[in-house]
Amino acid sequence: MKVLALIDRDTGQARTMVVDDVTAKTIMPIVKANVAKEALLMTDESGVYNSADKHFAGHGTTNHSAGQYVDYEIPEIHSNTVEGYFSIFKRGMKGIYQHCGEQHLHRYLAEFDFRYNNREARGSSDADRADAALRGVVGKRLTYAA
Repeated sequence: MKVLALIDRDTGQARTMVVDDVTAKTIMPIVKANVAKEALLMTDESGVYNSADKHFAGHGTTNHSAGQYVDYEIPEIHSNTVEGYFSIFKRGMKGIYQHCGEQHLHRYLAEFDFRYNNREARGSSDADRADAALRGVVGKRLTYAA
């Protein structure tokens, strides 16, 4: 199962989506649709992002295969933010849910996006998170199949 995660470092907001494959043809249209042209895109060395320079104000990369996780000259260039998101997601999937069918992966991602976007480090208390969760159910109906 393949997941694309986009995180805005300024707002701390995460957005994830399931993708069919990890190719430039699949990934770049999603990135272009979800990231402002004025943004500085930070990625690993994957060739998927080779054309990013043409579409964004800047593109910084780190070479994970060589053990580089932060650019030595410009420390703002790193992918540690998204690595942190995936760490939380993987820990939750292995520790809490233990199994996820591919047809339901988007639902788990939505839950972890909500948790990440409404975490204490961003100023959300438990009460704020509960209020946000309850606002999300307004106008929705719970149905049961017979």
